[in-house]
Amino acid sequence: MSFKVHALFFVLSLLHMKLAFGLDSNVKDANNNINRCIEREKQAILQIQQSIHFSSLTIPKRDEDCCKWKEVQCDNQTGHVIALDLHKKPLPFVVPSYEAGTINDSLIELQYLEHLDLSLNYLSHIPEFLASLTNLRHLNLSRTNISDTVPFQLGNLVKLEYLDLSGNSFAKIENLKWVSNLSSLEYLDLSMINLSKFDDWLETTNSLNKLSTLKLGGCDLPSPTLSPSLSPSNSFKYLSILKDLDVHGNRFNASVFQWLFSHNTSTDSLLYLNISYNQLYGLIPEAIGSMKFLERLDLSYNRLEGEIPKSFGSLCSLKMLYLIGNKLSGQLGFLEMLSRCGHDDQDSSAPRLKDLDLRFNKLNGTLPESIGNLPELESLYLGRNMFAGVISEAHFSQLSKLTSLDLSSNSLVLNFSSDWSPPFQLDAISLSSCKWGSHFPDWIQTQTNYSELDISNASISGTLPSWFWKGLSSKSCRVNLAHNQINGSLEDYPSLKFASNPELNLSWNHLEGSIPSFLSGFTSLDLSNNKFSGSISLLCGATSLSFVDLSNNRLSGELPKCDNPIPLGSLVILDLANNNFSGTLFPAWIGTMINIQALQLRNNNFTGQVPHTLKNCRKLQVLDVGENELSGPIPEWIGTSFEDLIVLSLRSNHFNGGIPLQLCNLSRLQIFDLSANNISGAIPNCINNLNALSEKGNTNETISISYTSGVGSLTTYATIFDPEASMNWKGNVYEYNSSLLGKVKNIDLSDNKLNGEIPREISKLVGLVSLNLSWNRLIGQIPLDIGNLESLQTLDLSNNQLNGSIPKSVSKIPRLYPMNLSNNSLWGEIPTGPQLDTFDGEVYQGNPGLCGYPLENSCSPSNPPPSTTASDGNEVVDMDCFYLSMALGYSVGLSAVFVTLLLNTSWRRSYFNFLSNVNDWIYVKVAINKAKLCELFKTLTNNGNQSALPRQGRLPS
Repeated sequence: MSFKVHALFFVLSLLHMKLAFGLDSNVKDANNNINRCIEREKQAILQIQQSIHFSSLTIPKRDEDCCKWKEVQCDNQTGHVIALDLHKKPLPFVVPSYEAGTINDSLIELQYLEHLDLSLNYLSHIPEFLASLTNLRHLNLSRTNISDTVPFQLGNLVKLEYLDLSGNSFAKIENLKWVSNLSSLEYLDLSMINLSKFDDWLETTNSLNKLSTLKLGGCDLPSPTLSPSLSPSNSFKYLSILKDLDVHGNRFNASVFQWLFSHNTSTDSLLYLNISYNQLYGLIPEAIGSMKFLERLDLSYNRLEGEIPKSFGSLCSLKMLYLIGNKLSGQLGFLEMLSRCGHDDQDSSAPRLKDLDLRFNKLNGTLPESIGNLPELESLYLGRNMFAGVISEAHFSQLSKLTSLDLSSNSLVLNFSSDWSPPFQLDAISLSSCKWGSHFPDWIQTQTNYSELDISNASISGTLPSWFWKGLSSKSCRVNLAHNQINGSLEDYPSLKFASNPELNLSWNHLEGSIPSFLSGFTSLDLSNNKFSGSISLLCGATSLSFVDLSNNRLSGELPKCDNPIPLGSLVILDLANNNFSGTLFPAWIGTMINIQALQLRNNNFTGQVPHTLKNCRKLQVLDVGENELSGPIPEWIGTSFEDLIVLSLRSNHFNGGIPLQLCNLSRLQIFDLSANNISGAIPNCINNLNALSEKGNTNETISISYTSGVGSLTTYATIFDPEASMNWKGNVYEYNSSLLGKVKNIDLSDNKLNGEIPREISKLVGLVSLNLSWNRLIGQIPLDIGNLESLQTLDLSNNQLNGSIPKSVSKIPRLYPMNLSNNSLWGEIPTGPQLDTFDGEVYQGNPGLCGYPLENSCSPSNPPPSTTASDGNEVVDMDCFYLSMALGYSVGLSAVFVTLLLNTSWRRSYFNFLSNVNDWIYVKVAINKAKLCELFKTLTNNGNQSALPRQGRLPS
């Protein structure tokens, strides 16, 4: 009996081993080696890999054990696949262009799967059968571009401890109640999913009693509302074990603090708290200071005000504090307490603060020297506040680990000794608008590894020391010395080679002389608003320049031809405006700027035509060649080659011919300036195709161009270029920066020879802010529906030949000022309205037919307008021309006869003989006819008297 029991136990053990190890597949290979991978699971993995287009699965040999693949983990005893990691590596700035993949249903074969990571793939949807993998504990489908929905069946995964669906754009999520079934959940990340319709998200998460990480950032969630049903016994239990709470980028207000501290729930477990980019207002609660284990706190970009609570001085575990972009005021008293952490217990809880970022607030007072007692501090950002006073060496006495320092845009005076050697090596230095004397700071020489240096607007004068340039050769950095009083000329260092391509801004100084050639080694170069002179031969040596701004200098000569012209394919911005350049725009390198986005050559002396090679620069957004001596017709290819053009300024040149119809293709155009040229012909009717001008509001509130420039071997920086342009605004020419250019949608065709009528289509450009068609030869009426241009602020149609009445719809334009309709042939009563009634008579002068306010002549019946109809507006002009022509013809003909008779004697005698004969003939004819009439009259009278005798025989009296 005992033997049978043991035999039965042995058989059952074998059966269990068969089921557990999957002996239905090959356990050994041809060489009798153990092969733990179960074949059907291996095939399932290969099908999954193929269906999601995953190409980096490492399969050295097809017959190899799949448990040896780095993406796969198997159970050591059973051989079943328990973890599958097919996530992709993130590729910055790359948008998937391939077809979305699917999760193959062969995934069902992996019933023992506990860990599944498909993040950063490109998937079409989440299949419902995923819920059948009931052993799943870890599921990561983040950033998979899924735009379908989340199946509620995921709520069946009751063993799930980790769930990450963040970074997707689900089209619809019917509910979140399925989340409440995941009672084992410890980590939940739904960040960047639109959950704006879910007011019950609090109740949904209330049952997750094991939750330690909750990430709901960027979900557009409403502020938490505490339900009356939430009694102390039914409060949020997970708050007592929660370690990481990230709810940034929602619509939370101050009630979030009520939730965090409701029902006396302890939040001592919190290590990371992020409520940035919300709508928090009022004071920061003192209660946050009781979170004694808090390591990271981020309340940035809210509307918090008042002082930073002194209770923050008790947060001895705090490593990172971010309060950027609020309305905080007062001083930094909490730092004094924080710097004393651990002094009473043998440094067991010494201050751990590493990152302190309080930028963009209203903090004031002096900076406490206790900052220097935070030995772990690595980043100190206090820029854009209202701090004042003196910063001395004592403030940095123990900051040996400091790598980033920002004290910019305060009223601070830096008082360092000339031989001061800081205890730190900074990577980023931003001390803009700080004051430290007139000389270049010597202690900068001790910083040998910085990647960014900003000491602009610091009242620095004198020349730049030679050690400054030589120090740059070993760095990858951005240097900003703009808005100082640096003077003198720049020495050339032809042997100076840069390890990488730094960026240099020396604008708004007093530098003079020629531009040294070694500066061509920079990636970005801004030397604008100085006194540099000479040529710009440095372009010939440039290999990686992407930004060049040399505007507002005294540079002259022609654009360099270069002995061996090199392609400037990396150039994105070229600004040479307001110099004295001359010659044509024909260097060979003009057409090689295939990536250029802004070309500004305004206010120089360039001649000739716009070069045909420029059409290769198809990424242009800003083209400004105004105020030069350019000539010829406007190239038609501007409208076909530059689809992204936002600013087109050809003003104040000698362009001729008509306006090419192709310019109507520039759908993004916001500034269209062809003024002060010799352009003729009609305004194209297709002008309403300028779509950016047909949209109300500011299409681009700031016209700016983002571009990247390589700095260092691994780092790229996004840079913003703000173009400027000159523009005729309200009768005066101004230069506008990018922030105003984006607000002034402008068409200026003034001071040309345009003729014909104003096209009615122009009334469809409802986004127009400024329209100037003055000093042309336009005829006809002002479009009746011009009042549709409700965004218009300035309108100038003066000095044309317009006729007819002023459309009453003009009164619908609410912000119109000024308007100029003077020196036309307009007639009739001037419309009235709240805005029109503010204009004076100069607006309408030179139109004799106009009447009504503000003119002195009233519109009375005794002073009627010309009798021409609105539908035949050209009749007045045509009749005047007819009468004038008739009078001139009669005068000329009569004069010709008199002159001929005066000079030719025989003709004169013949003429007078003719007149004498004609006179005699007329006299005879008149005498004969007179005699005949008299005889006839006598006969008729006698006959009449006889028949008219009265019956009494008496004549009438």
